[in-house]
Amino acid sequence: MKTVVVGLSGGVDSSVAAYLLKQQGFHVIGLFMKNWHDDSVTISEECPWLEDSNDAMLVAETLEIPFQTVDLSEEYKTRIVDYMFDEYQRGRTPNPDILCNREIKFDVFLKIALSLGADFVATGHYCRKTVSNPDSKTTLYSLRSGADSNKDQSYFLCQLSQQQLSKTLFPIGSLKKSEVRAIASQLKLVTADKKDSQGLCFIGKVRLPDFLQQKLQPIKGAIVQIPSNFEAYHKTHPVFKTKTAALAYHAEPICYKKDDGILIGSHQGAHFFTKGQRKGLAVGGTKEPLFVIATDVDQNIIYVGEGKQHPGLHRKTLRVDNDDVHWLRPDLELINGAHLEVKARIRYRQPLESAKVFQTDLGLFVDFNKPQTAITEGQFVAWYLKDELVGSGVIS
Repeated sequence: MKTVVVGLSGGVDSSVAAYLLKQQGFHVIGLFMKNWHDDSVTISEECPWLEDSNDAMLVAETLEIPFQTVDLSEEYKTRIVDYMFDEYQRGRTPNPDILCNREIKFDVFLKIALSLGADFVATGHYCRKTVSNPDSKTTLYSLRSGADSNKDQSYFLCQLSQQQLSKTLFPIGSLKKSEVRAIASQLKLVTADKKDSQGLCFIGKVRLPDFLQQKLQPIKGAIVQIPSNFEAYHKTHPVFKTKTAALAYHAEPICYKKDDGILIGSHQGAHFFTKGQRKGLAVGGTKEPLFVIATDVDQNIIYVGEGKQHPGLHRKTLRVDNDDVHWLRPDLELINGAHLEVKARIRYRQPLESAKVFQTDLGLFVDFNKPQTAITEGQFVAWYLKDELVGSGVIS
């Protein structure tokens, strides 16, 4: 009998994942990851992990499986929280959920599970794994979208490796959310009607500015509105000698200056804002909502544009540094000068968009067929072949 360690989060998805694995004949062990008790970055008086831990324990009792809690808070602070603060301070926008999966769930947690004698770890993610050429030297593991398109979470796992996939199971990936809740209700699990968790991975609900202000001090700065015709008058369109030169030009975001627009208000720190953000500006008097189109943390200036169609919000091309390119399918990795037609997304729940990825000595470029809204440095782009996620990278 093979052993599976399930990351019981205290939610309905991992609860049903554990049940399904037990039904399939696995020896199932439930582990809850405690990843937060840093009092120097207090979020609120609430303690969401404690409630989740109790729910996970009750699920384990109902399913009659062994259960324990592991404290990974030190690793979480070093690998996730400190990284988040550093990225925001640099004016970039990290994705803690993707990092949490790469660094905690499928690294630290996976190693703990294997040390306990487990053959696999399992989670409640809505995605699927398929295997090609099993039991051979060329075995390939594929990460595919979940059957429930409204809940597909493959994007959050875009940084996994072949080795990590080889040891991972996704028991609910072929189910819809409604089916998962129905199973939990039939079993009378305490998590059956529990709302899905929100907020930062393992931390829970929190207003991001409040969280960041624990470490990043408020600094008053200017909000500058850029006119919608700015690009038409200021962005040149040279003739390019090479495709790489054209891609590099179009991937470079516009760097605005204070006198490119008009001063319309003030803020408490450019590092608290991100491209595409609408809320929190506290500036009125415009016909359409204002959106952040750029931030300058060195000068502590936020640049905004009026309306969703402002040219400063849209770009077709992005670049990933070569050191940040990751192929879940290493056999598909591109050589310099090669390209691949793909479907891609730059954020969770975004519909997949047609694009081409070009590998060059300047980095990997993702060139979308249509302009994308709020391409944001520090976030992840993931690219797919049909329903298989084959590669990803950090937007530079």
